[in-house]
Amino acid sequence: MQQEDTIILGAGMTGLAAGMTSGWPVIEAERAPGGICSSYYVSPSGDERLAHAPANGEAYRFEKGGGHWIFGQDSEAISFIERMCSVRKYSRRSSVFFHDRSLFVPYPLQNNLRFLPEVISQQAVQEITGINKKSTTMHEWLSQNFGETLCSLFFDPFHEVYTAGLYKKIAPQDAYKSPVDVELVRQGAQGGAPAVGYNATFLYPKEGLDLLSLTMAQKCDIRYGKRITQINPFRKKLSCSDGTQCTYEKLISTLPLNRMLEMTGLSVESRADPYTSVLVLNIGAERGEHCPDDHWVYVPKSKAGFHRVGFYSNVDEHFLPSSVRGKSSHVSLYIERAYLGGEKPSMQDIAAYTAQVVTELQEWGFIGNVEVVDPSWINVAYTWSWPNSKWREEAIALLRSHDIHQVGRYGQWQFQGIVESLREGMGCRTQECSRAVS
Repeated sequence: MQQEDTIILGAGMTGLAAGMTSGWPVIEAERAPGGICSSYYVSPSGDERLAHAPANGEAYRFEKGGGHWIFGQDSEAISFIERMCSVRKYSRRSSVFFHDRSLFVPYPLQNNLRFLPEVISQQAVQEITGINKKSTTMHEWLSQNFGETLCSLFFDPFHEVYTAGLYKKIAPQDAYKSPVDVELVRQGAQGGAPAVGYNATFLYPKEGLDLLSLTMAQKCDIRYGKRITQINPFRKKLSCSDGTQCTYEKLISTLPLNRMLEMTGLSVESRADPYTSVLVLNIGAERGEHCPDDHWVYVPKSKAGFHRVGFYSNVDEHFLPSSVRGKSSHVSLYIERAYLGGEKPSMQDIAAYTAQVVTELQEWGFIGNVEVVDPSWINVAYTWSWPNSKWREEAIALLRSHDIHQVGRYGQWQFQGIVESLREGMGCRTQECSRAVS
């Protein structure tokens, strides 16, 4: 690598969209594009990850980061996706699963109280206020909005595992994931309520998420296998693990905000905001007698400590080997467990956890005999903030002062889906990354 004017760091969805629309070179650590939003294949007869489905189609399809379903209302970004690949549209099928009661309650729980015992439903209706009081922590926000009954039943135990114990310390965020509308709560306690939430409908490419990233990558100038080890923000020089170096005028970075501070050696006064990692366990197995038809289910309590189980093959049967499609005999699924940032389990821990997950899912009747198990570690999976924290704003502004513009979900340290990430990448050149400090 030599002198470049502007360089994009990371060939995930945001980086690919930025590379396509700007023509700027993209540096990617891996040998393939897409980041955690990419598919791969594993044959029941082997344990090797395959970049493409074998010719006979006998492989389970998984995604590195678990199910990444495309939700959002940005018409320009959706049109962009549809130009890249054919997609199908889905109406969400999702539940909260109480395994001790063998009970599935449609998501969102608060709008489907009629599925709970009447005494619980009535008490919950009385306690839900729908009043957005000022809350310091996520725990306070949940308690004030949903009341003691639903918090003890679901919201507290679920968020304990979902945030790896952070929810009593971090600021409230992503309220649109659990919308509070008292009228819909009352309606759902008696009868049907309309589907609400951020992913009531979603899209997914007919030929897999990989097709989207690969099609975009073909229109980009990507330098693969370039893992950045250090950035000198004063001399504007990148150093990579393969020994190569490059100078630049401006960086468009999709890499996690905390990682960028580490690599540049820059620091801010505020305490760094926390994050959680996620261990994604991809499994291909015989379908259990009680396997749900949901696209995913939220789990408030499990012996193994996971918080969500998603069913790839309930979205698209092409996640299954070709010989079992259409037979309802097998299932391709993913299981998510959160860890505090920086607390990565050992290989022995992962093996023990895997065995526990398989046993538990078999006890629930979700799966039978297992054919494939493949774990993925997502180091920075969910980003959070401390109450009244200024770390994010300070860090983004400091990097920007050195001509490093943070974009995307992890670059800006905020939750967003694929549609928003694509829209942000598409606007990098024309808007000169103006959103990076918004």
